[in-house]
Amino acid sequence: MKHSFIKVAAVSPEIRVADPAFNATKIVEAIEAQAKKGTELLVFPELSISGYTCGDLFLQSTLLEGCLTALREIAAATENKKMLVFVGLPLAHGGKLYNCAAAVSDGEVKGFVPKTHLPNYNEFYEARYFSPAPAGTSWHRLGTEEDDGAYLSAELVFRDETHPEIAVGCEICEDLWAPVSPSSALCAKGAAVIVNLSASNETVGKREYRHKMIAAQSGKNICAYIYSAAGEGESTSDAVFAGSSMIYENGVCLAERLPFSGSDCEAEVDVGFLLAERRRNSSFRADTETDDWPDASFMTDGDLTLRHVDALPFVPKEEGERKERAALILDMQAHALARRLSQVHAKTAVLGISGGLDSTLALLVTVRAFDLLGKPREDILAISMPGFGTTLKTKNNATALIQATGAKFMQIPISQTVLRHFKDIGHDPEVKDTAYENAQARYRTMVLMDVANETGGLVVGTGDLSELALGWCTYNGDHMSMYAVNCSVPKTLVKYLVLAEAERLGGRAEIVLKSVLGTEISPELLPPDEKGEIAQKTEDLIGPYELTDFYLYHMLRRGDGPAKTLALAERAFEGVYDRATLKKWLVSFYRRFFAQQFKRNCVPDGVKVGSVSLSPRADLRMPSDASAALWLSEAENL
Repeated sequence: MKHSFIKVAAVSPEIRVADPAFNATKIVEAIEAQAKKGTELLVFPELSISGYTCGDLFLQSTLLEGCLTALREIAAATENKKMLVFVGLPLAHGGKLYNCAAAVSDGEVKGFVPKTHLPNYNEFYEARYFSPAPAGTSWHRLGTEEDDGAYLSAELVFRDETHPEIAVGCEICEDLWAPVSPSSALCAKGAAVIVNLSASNETVGKREYRHKMIAAQSGKNICAYIYSAAGEGESTSDAVFAGSSMIYENGVCLAERLPFSGSDCEAEVDVGFLLAERRRNSSFRADTETDDWPDASFMTDGDLTLRHVDALPFVPKEEGERKERAALILDMQAHALARRLSQVHAKTAVLGISGGLDSTLALLVTVRAFDLLGKPREDILAISMPGFGTTLKTKNNATALIQATGAKFMQIPISQTVLRHFKDIGHDPEVKDTAYENAQARYRTMVLMDVANETGGLVVGTGDLSELALGWCTYNGDHMSMYAVNCSVPKTLVKYLVLAEAERLGGRAEIVLKSVLGTEISPELLPPDEKGEIAQKTEDLIGPYELTDFYLYHMLRRGDGPAKTLALAERAFEGVYDRATLKKWLVSFYRRFFAQQFKRNCVPDGVKVGSVSLSPRADLRMPSDASAALWLSEAENL
């Protein structure tokens, strides 16, 4: 098994109405082609063995017997293949006729799932021929021997015999549209993947409606949903069928077969993520206490070939979506800060402005908050505190930024005061150790707090989510504030927020903000190099922020372990970082993440803007002395 991924496909082959032998040939050809691709779960359309538009021919025993013969041929084609296949056929059982999906694997039929909800409107009159799924479970004999057959029930869940957590449920077309869909009950029984064999015809607007229905169903049931629709070959007497198929995972579309495109719909579904999400979701309850689920052998150890892995999971890929997301986040931050300023009757907002990305974003948010409250921007006290490591570029950026926003500029140099502090505590300023660096950060925080007290103000924190994850902040220094507006914004997203605001503001502000965006990330606590440029580069010390954010997202949002995370990182950053580099920073990430929890357990209030947050009150409940041994052992031995 590929780190709990399963390769799935929805295929709509050419068919002939009422010609099971021809249809079986085409289905077997598709099975063979998909087997070469490593597909493990393959779904064909509704009544794909007979054709959906047979009409009264469904009542002919000749057609029914021909479909059973074709089913045996299709089942035989799965022998010695790691694949679970769903095909549709009419099935006579117990004196009734059912519209069924047959699950076949290992060369045999594993079960029959009858359709529960039958349409009887417009051009569809299924109730004329078929009966709705009966209650309970019964045995359908296929041959002369008692054990030659399979269970028939709308409640069947099929699982892989070596990975029983990979469980598949099935419903048929109209079942999805019913007020209470069978798939909801199947998910409650433990199915993480739902297949739908459909013969939904094509009309204007129907494709968009299907997307909404499937997105909602897969999202609320935290499942993967593979929808395979009938296409070429169905009768066009009263309707046309376009083979419009799609694959969803927890509300997100992974793949689609466009109407009339003739292509296959293929994707790799992350069942591990779905199960992790279900564990996290307290409203999801699964009753998996059953021993009679049909077993099949369909999971393999092949490599991922289809799955796109985002290198920047916190950043939308499309420019339009990025701008829309940025506008929403900035509004969320500004309204949250405005509420806090109003609640505490703050006369001023106090910020330390370094000329770097985080403090720039915090200032932009504060300006928005003051505009919302109708407060004068000059009551924003933006303080530049140059120290031992401050370069001319960042100092100029800070000054220009403050002036461009209309905030009140204050400059309080800290070098001489910190040197006196070194003398008081007996520290040699030539020793550039932790005390040397943190004394500067703590003194800056003291200045901000004291100015806030002096002016009846509130200190706005600037630290971001990525720094908090790694503990890249000075305890009781920049770690502390009175309200933290960036605390759930990852570093890879910060620059897009600043860029969006630069483009919105234009003019002088845009020029300054783009200068900030082009500056090396650094805490500037160590002296500049001989050229007067930044010597202390953050990403050289703690790793590239794009890796930090990738690892953080996959650990907390997807529930992935070290091995899976590294495998996905190799795919996402192929050609950018080699495996050794990815592993080095992955080990570093786990080590820092666990060791620095004590800082996160006492952070100030701050607004949550995304699905990942480290607040000890609302999101991450983790002891400060938790051991990282399990994670480090797995990561180091990869």
